[in-house]
Amino acid sequence: MSQTAITHAMTVDVEDYYHVAAFAKVIKPSEWNNWPSRVEQNTERLLQLFADHNIKITFFILGWVAEKYPQLVKTIHQQGHEIASHGFSHQLIYNQTPEVFRAETAKSKQLLEDLTQTPVNGYRAASYSITRKSLWALDILAELGFTWDSSIFPTRHDNYGIPGSPEEPYQIITTNGTKLLEFPLTTAKVLGQSIPAAGGGYFRQYPYALSKWLFARASLNQTKPQIFYLHPWEIDPDQPRVPNASWFSNFRHYTNLKRCLPRLEHMIRDFQFGTMSESLGTAKVHNTLTLEELTRKPHLK
Repeated sequence: MSQTAITHAMTVDVEDYYHVAAFAKVIKPSEWNNWPSRVEQNTERLLQLFADHNIKITFFILGWVAEKYPQLVKTIHQQGHEIASHGFSHQLIYNQTPEVFRAETAKSKQLLEDLTQTPVNGYRAASYSITRKSLWALDILAELGFTWDSSIFPTRHDNYGIPGSPEEPYQIITTNGTKLLEFPLTTAKVLGQSIPAAGGGYFRQYPYALSKWLFARASLNQTKPQIFYLHPWEIDPDQPRVPNASWFSNFRHYTNLKRCLPRLEHMIRDFQFGTMSESLGTAKVHNTLTLEELTRKPHLK
C-alpha cells in the first residue's frame, strides 16, 4: 500500500442466474419461479469468504430476491455488511417509464429498510443501465432519498455505459438541485482507451494477472479508491444451463465460472477492500456536474 491509506469498494450484486440481461430473451420474469434458485447458497459462500478474510462489503440486493428470501437480507445485515438497493425487477432502466422505475425503486428501498431497520442510501442499476438515455433516473433516486449511486460505467458497451464520463467519484446536481454522489465503475486507461476493470464478466474472461494489473493501474498506484463487483452466480459452475440462449450470451455468462472464486480470494489478498461508504470516505471528490452537462459532454475528463 502507498502512504495514502485508501480502501477499495468490494461489492456484490445479489441476483440469481436467471435474472441476468443476457438471458432476458429466453427467460421472462413471469417464469423466474420455475427455475431452481441458487442465490441463497451462493451468497452464503461469499459471506463465508468475507468472514474468513475479516472484511465487510456492500451488497446491492435485488428487491425480488429480498421479497422471496428475507432471511438472506437479515443475515447479510447481521454480519455487519452494508445493504444497498439493486432495484426490484432487474429490468433495463431505459426500457422502463419513469413512473414504473419510481414505483419499483421505492418498493425495493422500503423493503430493504423494513428488513434491516436501517436507512438504505446507495443504489446500483440493473446492468448499469443509467445511460444518457436514462439520466432522469438520477432525479428519481434523489427524490427517493438515496445519497449515492454506483450505476454509471465510463466505457462503451452494447447494454450500458457513458463513455467519456468521469472515472473518479463526482457530485451530480439533479434537476431539483439535490446532490447525488456518483461512484463510477472502475476503468483503466490503456493507450488512451478506458478498459473495464471492475470485475464481473471481465474478471472471469481476463487472466488474473491482467485483472490485477488493470485494477492497480486504475488506482494510480493505490492512491485512488476503485470498485470491484461480482454476482453470486459467478462462483457457481454447477448452476443449471439455460437453453436457447445465443452463443454470445452463453460466452458472457458461463466463461470461467469455476475460476472466479479462487481469483476473488487472490483479489482480496492483493488489495484492501471495504464497503462503498468506507471507500467513498477515502475518495477525493473534485468534479460537480449537472445532468445537462453529463448529457451534453461526451468527452468529460
